[in-house]
Amino acid sequence: MAITKTPSVPALGGEQSLNRYLSEIKKFPVLKPEQEYMLAVRYKEHEDREAAAQLVTSHLRLVAKIAMGYRGYGLPVSDLISEGNVGLMQGVKKFEPDRGFRLATYAMWWIKASIQEYILRSWSLVKMGTTAAQKKLFFNLRRMKKNLEAFEDTDLHPDDVKTIANDLGVPEQEVVNMNRRMLMGGDSSLNVSMRGDEEGASQWQDWLTDDRPLQDETVADAEEKSVRHEMLVDAMDVLNEREKHILTERRLTENPQTLEELSQVYDVSRERIRQIEVRAFEKVQKAMQRIAGERLVPAAA
Repeated sequence: MAITKTPSVPALGGEQSLNRYLSEIKKFPVLKPEQEYMLAVRYKEHEDREAAAQLVTSHLRLVAKIAMGYRGYGLPVSDLISEGNVGLMQGVKKFEPDRGFRLATYAMWWIKASIQEYILRSWSLVKMGTTAAQKKLFFNLRRMKKNLEAFEDTDLHPDDVKTIANDLGVPEQEVVNMNRRMLMGGDSSLNVSMRGDEEGASQWQDWLTDDRPLQDETVADAEEKSVRHEMLVDAMDVLNEREKHILTERRLTENPQTLEELSQVYDVSRERIRQIEVRAFEKVQKAMQRIAGERLVPAAA
């Protein structure tokens, strides 16, 4: 399969060019699983920059969508996207295609981490709160306030403070303090024009994130689930009937049976059931890795 030359990545020069940037990144094609695998292998084994560029450009829409989700922190969306692109590049650099995951699944965590670190660096009032619990509180407080229908611009009701503190596992006073810091930090109005006072220019509210997944994400997820299901069915053939039944009842059903229940079925100890379950799971894992290699390597040849 030939790899076509990748168009240059569009420049993101600030808020005034954001409209054009968001339009241009839609032109990059979504990669099929075998294309993504081939490109990732070429980059990993040969440091092929052209392959890396195609992996990056095919996921720029994912970065933009994630960045839009952080628009309420009063920072330019263009800066959030730029930071997310840095995270995407790190994700591409460290991606290991033979593990069987899609790049979007892996890179998403790098993108979010890069954006979140940028936000924390930019919010001087929050720099004192850098523990894992405080970061979790900072990035979940707005969503939880919305779910509780709490007023955005006032102190929280004591009941809401208690609910949030319990859900996130932090002291109630931390919730109160963080809410006040964020109120002091303020937000940019979504009614502000993206091009200053230019008449007819788009406003930030025009770019509110659509909660529905992108079409390419939906297709990719559906394909991945289908492939992994087929691989699982094939991999289960390495098990005997007892191993299949125990693994299915313990890990592949909505209401798994207990070790005690299965020990009574087979008249063995609970520990023996646990050992069979673990061994069966390991055998299926190895079989899936083998099957994945057999399916993907020919496509990359």
